[in-house]
Amino acid sequence: MKKDFAQWHEKKTKLNDDVGVALFHEREVWWCALGVNIGYEQDGGGELFTRPVVIITKFSLDVCLVVPLTARPKKGKFYFSLGQIDGREAVATLSQLRFVDRKRLAKKIGTLDITIFHDLVARIVEVCFPALS
Repeated sequence: MKKDFAQWHEKKTKLNDDVGVALFHEREVWWCALGVNIGYEQDGGGELFTRPVVIITKFSLDVCLVVPLTARPKKGKFYFSLGQIDGREAVATLSQLRFVDRKRLAKKIGTLDITIFHDLVARIVEVCFPALS
């Protein structure tokens, strides 16, 4: 599949020049402009190159740690099923955990149940930071 890096670069330049206005919190699910990435890194889709993400940690008003979601059923240690989000099955792709600026956050979708969120964070620590679990 051919990736359109030029179109993403245009969108990314505009995002960078915008003022970040998203007010986000941990546990929330957002459409996030992840863009076009290299190799197996998770890409966004559509005109704005977005994909749903869960806010894992809010570091400041401007930046956070997120985990991207997919609607494709996936099994294995680097995936965690969240159930239905916005009418679709959602699976967190734990190996794609990443730091993002709030300028990338396009639209809030909802908020995860606190128990599911705690289970997700525990699973992230278990598989991504095994020395801590």
